Amino acid sequence: MLFAPAIAIIVKFRTYNRTAHGFADTGKVRVDYAGDISPRDAWALLSENPKAVLIDVRTTAEWAYVGVPVLSGSGGPMRKGLHQEWQTFPTMQVDPNFVAVLSQTLAQEGLGAEDPLLFLCRSGVRSLHAARAMTMKGYNRCWNIAGGFEGDPDHEGHRGTVNGWKADGLPWRQG
Repeated sequence: MLFAPAIAIIVKFRTYNRTAHGFADTGKVRVDYAGDISPRDAWALLSENPKAVLIDVRTTAEWAYVGVPVLSGSGGPMRKGLHQEWQTFPTMQVDPNFVAVLSQTLAQEGLGAEDPLLFLCRSGVRSLHAARAMTMKGYNRCWNIAGGFEGDPDHEGHRGTVNGWKADGLPWRQG
């Protein structure tokens, strides 16, 4: 929880080039993670790149009752996904060991700083924070899956119909 407020503050920064007279503003703004990726583009990357990994940061309760992505049958080199809670149910406190535990798991899986890490949560908020945290740890290709697993609520307050993994018709199953 110590790094959560810092994540909200360190969203963008300007890039500078070193010159003979100091530093010159490049005019570019860089975000502190690789960026957002659509669920379909995430599926394509997972299908095509054997080093790409989906990291579901939802709670154990969400995995059990809402459902999980199915990462098989793509015909490509897709690896299994990882589950690592960003926040712990029921308190929803940020896990202060998230970065350390996930880094250790990634190392055990043979994954490094240049491998694509695709973060998923319910709607794309927790996964954004997780992508930023892992980027600050030194992982350079941390993507947030926009819309998450269930996406934004529709006009009746139901999720899974507007955007996200389920709405895009990607494979999933009940936990």
